[in-house]
Amino acid sequence: MGLYVGSLNAQTRTEKDLLGEKQIPNNAYYGVQTARALENFQISGMTTQFYPDYVKAFAMVKLAAARANAADGRLKKERLAAIEKACQAVIDGKYHDQFLVDLYQGGAGTSANMNVNEVLANIALEMSGHKKGEYQYIEPHDDLNMGQSTNDVYPTAIKVALLLHNDKLIKEADLLAKAFHKKGDEFKDVLKMGRTEGQDAVPMTLGQEFHAFGNQLDAEIAVLRKTEVFLCEQNMGATAIGTGITASPGYAEKVATELAKITGKPIVKSKDLIAATSSQQGFVIYSSALKSMAIAMSKISSDLIFLASGPRAGIFEINLPALQPGSSIMPGKVNPVMPELMNEVCFKVIGNDVTVTLAAHAGLLQLNAFEPVEAIAMMESQGLFFKTFPLFRKNCIEGITANKSVLDHYMERSVGIVTALNPVLGYEKTTELAKEALETNKGILELIREKKLLTEDQIKKLLDPASLTGQK
Repeated sequence: MGLYVGSLNAQTRTEKDLLGEKQIPNNAYYGVQTARALENFQISGMTTQFYPDYVKAFAMVKLAAARANAADGRLKKERLAAIEKACQAVIDGKYHDQFLVDLYQGGAGTSANMNVNEVLANIALEMSGHKKGEYQYIEPHDDLNMGQSTNDVYPTAIKVALLLHNDKLIKEADLLAKAFHKKGDEFKDVLKMGRTEGQDAVPMTLGQEFHAFGNQLDAEIAVLRKTEVFLCEQNMGATAIGTGITASPGYAEKVATELAKITGKPIVKSKDLIAATSSQQGFVIYSSALKSMAIAMSKISSDLIFLASGPRAGIFEINLPALQPGSSIMPGKVNPVMPELMNEVCFKVIGNDVTVTLAAHAGLLQLNAFEPVEAIAMMESQGLFFKTFPLFRKNCIEGITANKSVLDHYMERSVGIVTALNPVLGYEKTTELAKEALETNKGILELIREKKLLTEDQIKKLLDPASLTGQK
């Protein structure tokens, strides 16, 4: 398989596999099996190169495998040197345009794996002074896939790609959380009414509300970090089903060690390679963490939309930055477009988690053939968050301002503040005040002043944000 035959003309070379011969463009680093995949899987238009970290992850896995095989004495040193150069070039961002297999593919990822094997082999050949396709010197199967199978390479590459991009996602999420906390500090003395079930509850500060948003995001970031332990457990050395056929004794341990060095992540070999080859636990858990973040961010976004509702017929406690006209028919309307965008992204991430759940559930016996769609779902979720978080931070959160006069008005008028009066006036008296306020449409403080129940100094102390909201 993958045998270089020759050229019919100057523009192509002939390669063949078990299905026969095919003409491959001379400038292509891919080979015959990639060419077949290009014919069979023209589906989404999104190819392996769509996610650069995914391409780099494949190269890292192949580099670790080559080094492990060389340590076992199976791979010749000169071939290792060429393969190392080829892998490093791809890790450095070169040749990514050659990774052309559609992300949607049958065959449990075989086409993606062979695309990587062929491209790295041909890069290594050229770097060694040979022509593309001269596989008698470096062969895609025998050298680049030595001691491997798609069934261990493909899931490991997905996990490495997720780990690489998780670092970037966490960085953006952390910046967004800090933006919420900065607003929390800015609004720390701005008193407002809290709400439960949409109804007036008890006083709080706008700063507490925004710190709570930030802390929710901090908690989701912590979960993303914790899930990495499940992505770091990999099945390289399992080969076809977990028995390690075609791999050398000790190879699985060596490749895990090498991959840990290359990635800088604590990669370890699974204790049961047969279980690890069929199990999708790592993907299910990581996808669930992304879903959890989506749920939190969607709730926060909806809260911001509600807090900014109006400006005349809503609660209008905060202002969101005005980014664009909001209607083609209603003059003066400005919509909360960034929280709406964040909600859309969150809905998609939640849907992607359903896809991962179904695909993981659909595995059969010693393999899951649906890992490609799991990879698509999780990498899309990461990518959407990675691109949306900085936009949300810069175009929304950092520009939020408080409508203090509106907040003060609600504090004056709300019946909810009566709870804070219990220790001073007693439950029976405050209940009477609440009832009268509702019947007369007067504010609690207005009634207190009318009845001279408290002095202005007492009211001022009562409404001190620090003591009223538990910050002292």
